[in-house]
Amino acid sequence: MSSLVQSVDWLAIAPPTITAVVGLVVLVADLFVSETRKPLLGWLSVAGLAAATLMLLPLLDADRSTFCLVGDEGVCSYTADRFTLVIQFLVLGGALLAALLSVTALKDDSKRLPEGEYWFLFLSSAAGAALLPASRDLATLVVALEVASLPAFALVGLRHGDRKSSEAALKFFLSSVTATAVSLLGISFVYAATGTLHLTLVAERVQNVDGQLHTLTQTGVVLTLVGFAFKTAAVPFHFWVPDTYVGAPLPIAAYLSVIGKAVGFSGLILVTVVALPSYAHVWGPALAVLAALTMTVGNVGALAQQATRAYSAVRLLAWSSVGQAGYLLVPIAAAAYSGDAEKSIGSTVAYALMYGAVNLGAFAVAALVGRAHRLNRVADYRGLYAASPLTALLLGFFLLCLAGLPPGIIGLFAKVTVFSAAVDAGLGWLAVVMAVNVVIALVYYLRWTALLFRAPEGEPVKHRLPAPLTAALALTGVLGVALSGAPQLVLRFTGTGLF
Repeated sequence: MSSLVQSVDWLAIAPPTITAVVGLVVLVADLFVSETRKPLLGWLSVAGLAAATLMLLPLLDADRSTFCLVGDEGVCSYTADRFTLVIQFLVLGGALLAALLSVTALKDDSKRLPEGEYWFLFLSSAAGAALLPASRDLATLVVALEVASLPAFALVGLRHGDRKSSEAALKFFLSSVTATAVSLLGISFVYAATGTLHLTLVAERVQNVDGQLHTLTQTGVVLTLVGFAFKTAAVPFHFWVPDTYVGAPLPIAAYLSVIGKAVGFSGLILVTVVALPSYAHVWGPALAVLAALTMTVGNVGALAQQATRAYSAVRLLAWSSVGQAGYLLVPIAAAAYSGDAEKSIGSTVAYALMYGAVNLGAFAVAALVGRAHRLNRVADYRGLYAASPLTALLLGFFLLCLAGLPPGIIGLFAKVTVFSAAVDAGLGWLAVVMAVNVVIALVYYLRWTALLFRAPEGEPVKHRLPAPLTAALALTGVLGVALSGAPQLVLRFTGTGLF
């Protein structure tokens, strides 16, 4: 009896495999390493993520696929094309930066954050997140989604004896489990109608389903979209975000804000644009409305945080991330109306890369300020320039990038790219909604930026920069400045290769 799949292409699957293997090594090593040597586990994890990221380089030359059906090499479960590599770069690079933040956080809070368990869960989640963009069948997609999500629940609630942490983990868990259940129900309907789980075969067969199964198929498409809307924190499925970010250890909040979004959006792109292009008339309008609601609720929510002096910087960044999710949804919705879906998806990926770099940079500064101010209020950033000029300038630059203002040229470039995708697709009303939201966002980003340069109330607090935090700030700063100098490189890098 012949095998159902071809031989494994180990080079193609190297990035998620290395991450998973290092996670297992860390878990076993934790049993034998003394308490004084536990920090070595963190540096081993950082090295593993760096190695996994470097393994993307040999894959740049040509598309590679593995776990293909015998007799049909075009139908595979794992494909390393340009889209996969760009999202894996975002996931693994973002995880590497979050790991650098984690090294300092674990050193400061080692009594309540067990290092071995932390790093094993962190690497397991990163491995699932790296697997997801390469998934080309619905079963692998769901497995990757859960491998990325389940360890994240535990990471959010890992801080011992912290009520906020436990509450955040519970909210995150309940919302994510609901999303998974809804997605699985939708996928089962699609499978019942098409008889296959492979995305390319679903795209072919879903156009010719029996008339009696038409309603079942439409229901499956809608339920699958609803499930992924939970994962992307789109409104009205965003309610878990602010409390989860505030209750989680700060590096995990940073991780969720970038890698969590990359997972949700890459899954959404694969399901809609690759598997269900013939149902664009269903998911296109739905995503356009979701984009408008998400960016509006996110930005208004962030603006409302400034009603009190004690509002948290992390909570503000959480609401900001909801607003940014709305911008990320715009080009995916535009792909349903545009004649060039690849260009539209490239806009989403380009925006995600920009957002990932500068948002992780903002969280790195928040991690630094949080070491001296436990509550990490935005008011604690007043006079940061007097205490730490370079750090204040970096945070100001990151906030201006998120706002889309010079000198944050990469932020402006990304917003113009998304805006043009909406206009080219004939979604003028959505472009207007986006323009209004950009203006709303300017208010809270500029208020925070101005606060950095105001005179401090009392003696400025000196912030000592540990080496891992310095490395994270340097990497995000250099990347943001370099891309602002040559923003066209982002679009050139993000040619998706999905079509």
